[in-house]
Amino acid sequence: MTQDGRIARGDQTRQRILNHAMAIASQDGLEGLSIGRLATDLGVSKSGLFAHFGSKEELQTAVVTAACEVFGHEVIKPALRTAPGLPRLILLCEGWLNYSERRVFPGGCFFYATGAEFDARPGRIRDQLARVRRDWLQLCEQTVEDAQRLGQLDAGVEPAQLVFELDALAAAGNSAALLLDDPVAYDRSRTGIRSRLRDLATRPQEVP
Repeated sequence: MTQDGRIARGDQTRQRILNHAMAIASQDGLEGLSIGRLATDLGVSKSGLFAHFGSKEELQTAVVTAACEVFGHEVIKPALRTAPGLPRLILLCEGWLNYSERRVFPGGCFFYATGAEFDARPGRIRDQLARVRRDWLQLCEQTVEDAQRLGQLDAGVEPAQLVFELDALAAAGNSAALLLDDPVAYDRSRTGIRSRLRDLATRPQEVP
């Protein structure tokens, strides 16, 4: 096998480990991950796993980074392909709900599951999760500001406040669907988000 072949095989193995680890973490939390558990589940050696991740914390940080890439592919990149302002804001909200509802991760939103686990636990993992969360909120706030600049949303609303409200509506759908097995939870979130945006839109008919 060539050097390039070994590298490619190693990359594939690492991605396979990360995919399984993300699925576990979305349900059992990042603390539910261990080198031993992954080795057993995937039928690989512990030493092989240590070659990719030297410690549990390194594994956890790699899993968060991988989950960010999935979220970007599923939610952010599609929204960024549309026009800035209100159309993009609508797609960011809808994309997040679809990502959670389709169970891209079996535990719903990966970042709500792991954020709740680490929100009161200072340290490297909490800091990483907080950065991800801030980046998402800042993107949404910037999109609201763009919509205001373009005359699509009421200029008097505070972007951070509106994003807080939209985010809370989305989170409520994620939680109710998972914990209460509510079959209409995501639709309730969509209704609430669209109603709020229509109230603030200068052309309400443009909010579907």
